[in-house]
Amino acid sequence: MAAATLVVSIVMSGLTFWAVNTIQLDARMNDTRFGSDLGLLLAANVAPLVNEENRTELAQFSHRFYGSTSSIRYMLYADADGNIFFGIPFSDSEVQNSLTIQRKIQLPEDFNERTNRPMVRQHITPDGEVTDVFVPLVFENKYLGVLAIGTNPNPTVVTSSHLTRDVTIAVFVSIWVMVILGAVFNALQITKPIRELVIGVRNIAKGNFKQRVELPVGAGVELSELIASFNDMAERLERYEEQNIEELTAEKAKLETLISTIADGAVLLDANMRIVLANPTARRIFGWENKAIESENAMYFFPVAVQVELTRPLFQMARGELREEAEFRITAIEPNNRTLRILLNAVVDPVRDNVKGIAVTVQDITREVELNEAKSQFISNVSHELRTPLFNIKSFIETLYEYGDELSETQKLEFLETANRETDRLTRLVNDVLDLSRLESCKIYQFEAIDLVQPIEQILRTYQLNAKDKGIELIKDIEPDLPPVFGHYDLLLQVFANLVGNALKFTEAGGKVALRAYSLRSSEDQVQQFVRVEIGDTGIGIDGADQEAIFDRFFRVENRVHTLEGTGLGLSIVKNIIERHRSHVRLVSEVGCGTTFWFDLVVFQENPEFEEMSVTLDSPALLQSKPG
Repeated sequence: MAAATLVVSIVMSGLTFWAVNTIQLDARMNDTRFGSDLGLLLAANVAPLVNEENRTELAQFSHRFYGSTSSIRYMLYADADGNIFFGIPFSDSEVQNSLTIQRKIQLPEDFNERTNRPMVRQHITPDGEVTDVFVPLVFENKYLGVLAIGTNPNPTVVTSSHLTRDVTIAVFVSIWVMVILGAVFNALQITKPIRELVIGVRNIAKGNFKQRVELPVGAGVELSELIASFNDMAERLERYEEQNIEELTAEKAKLETLISTIADGAVLLDANMRIVLANPTARRIFGWENKAIESENAMYFFPVAVQVELTRPLFQMARGELREEAEFRITAIEPNNRTLRILLNAVVDPVRDNVKGIAVTVQDITREVELNEAKSQFISNVSHELRTPLFNIKSFIETLYEYGDELSETQKLEFLETANRETDRLTRLVNDVLDLSRLESCKIYQFEAIDLVQPIEQILRTYQLNAKDKGIELIKDIEPDLPPVFGHYDLLLQVFANLVGNALKFTEAGGKVALRAYSLRSSEDQVQQFVRVEIGDTGIGIDGADQEAIFDRFFRVENRVHTLEGTGLGLSIVKNIIERHRSHVRLVSEVGCGTTFWFDLVVFQENPEFEEMSVTLDSPALLQSKPG
């Protein structure tokens, strides 16, 4: 009804305004013709006076003509150059004062050639519309100037058009007031009960069978029957089917709870690839946390790599061409370049044997893939490291077994010594692998207060003889009254053994190896104290390109110089132990000058709350740059 009323009112208003506009156009044309005829008549009478320059007679005639009609707004006379010399209702004589005002009419260049064709225009002024007529003044084929007059529009036509416009607007407003009043009446009598019925149906769909709709006063017969039938339906559902609905609701809640709590992602699609359900895990994996994805096409929301891999099998399964479970492994899923295992299962209607939807199970196996790769790399490296000492041992033993009678006692002892060295090397490698595996496992170590002086002195006693044989000076620089640290004695002993052993191995005769320990604070505004431990040497140093990878498994600097042996696991063990102490091992080194490893340990306190801390402190200098 509103649309029909709008169309009719627009059509009628359009026709009315078209008629008004047509009347106004006709009026303007009449005003133009009237102004042109009036201008030509007036120019023919005043041309002789202008030619004789009889301005007194010209002024008298013009005033009589201006006073005899109300249609003329103004009259202007200009000479051949466009300079105005007389005008009504103003003229030069009326504006004479200390300042002479000159007025001029700007006309087209060919205006003097229009002897019988006046120039007409219309413009809007604050007092209404004015028709301007410019008529050439010609006497005996001589161009004398121009006459400009302004005429008022026909007042009757203006009044009629304004009245018609006002009546049209009033009718348009009246029609719409009637439409609005009718709509309000309709809303009160029909729309409101229907809206209440819609709300009642929605509540029934949600399981609220106590919903009732009140019958409005003055409702029609059909509406009354509809409301009564609805109330009867709600009462029957509440009386006969409440128990079954509650059981179904409980089962549905259990299913939704199960799906939302499983560790794997679960997405349920209908046969048209629209998303019916997605559990929180799937939303997190695919980045759907804050997106409204229900009833949307899944192909628009899956990552690009998943779309490329699953588009064809999903549509095949939806068409019933693929009924068996399908498994896919997809890599390079952003963010963080993850790897997903996706399982597809068709949801089949057991009665009609058609596909109703597709269940998509998503597993993030990025960590599993990384662990498998790390395990494969670790096994490969261990196998490679074990093969060399085993091959050497087997070679020397076979030589002793097959050619023992032909070898001298000195050669036999050399072969046995070499086999013994390789056995020791093999033992060290196995022990290091076991230590590293133990550290990277979930084993829990009991930390306690440790006096660092004891493990430091034990290590110095252990390596004192080795240092003396190599001609290297061992230096101990421990701050007096060093506070105890929070740590594990055996693990710290292993750290000192690896770092001091490496320092002795890579330091030539006449060099120095120093082990320092002193207390410090992380910053001026923190109470937490630390003990810094430094192990420095004057050895061969570590190149900057190697410093980034020095803590990786099986990485050895000697792999670059091919002079010294080692398992390449010592610094990896050191790194794991220090990280278990909630710290980080760092180094400063220069090739040919030496290397210093350093780390910070937390000072032990009674019942402390040890938390993960990141401490930024100045790096220690190299050994040889310190005094003494």
